[in-house]
Amino acid sequence: MPGRTLTTDALVLDKRLPADAFQTFTVFSISDGILTVLQRIAKKPSGNQTPLDLFDEVGLLLETSNQGRTWFVKESRLLARPTGIGRDYATLQLACALAALVARNPLNDDSLGKVYSLLQTAFAAFATSTRPDLVFFKSLYCFARDEGHPLKQHWFPTLPAADRTLVADLLNKPVSDQTTPPDEVARLRLRLENYLRGHTEIVLP
Repeated sequence: MPGRTLTTDALVLDKRLPADAFQTFTVFSISDGILTVLQRIAKKPSGNQTPLDLFDEVGLLLETSNQGRTWFVKESRLLARPTGIGRDYATLQLACALAALVARNPLNDDSLGKVYSLLQTAFAAFATSTRPDLVFFKSLYCFARDEGHPLKQHWFPTLPAADRTLVADLLNKPVSDQTTPPDEVARLRLRLENYLRGHTEIVLP
């Protein structure tokens, strides 16, 4: 039986240690969600393959012979590479946590486009912002909201008035305009994560 092919744009969420002649990645496809893809480790540069890296946005031509459990990269084209994410450990850690959040949770088909757009925005912000904590908080909230959880109706009203003001600022103001101290962001993130663990099926990293 001939193999299936898939042409898609995707974001690289995980990169595993190479085995034999292949490198294994978890990618988020804008059309098909989470996919496991293998790319042959090239001994010399190839015109139709760009080596994938963590957080890359890429255009892919994939092929599978096992009903989509594993895909092999036939062609890859780099669309964006947010290299600034690796500038410090805190930024890298939070970007990896967001990638793991998406990779670990089943997604609604009608939310794939929203999640893809969220990851594009978040990875670009992680690469340039000096406040990765703010980027992660906003991204976590938006991810849960876009998956259909009524945070505004159920979580937000449980907060004290002062916290509701802080959360509104965190969500509505650009990261560059915010001055909320990191310890306050960490406290509010913990409250949000505790709510998600207790009231949703979202698996947190």
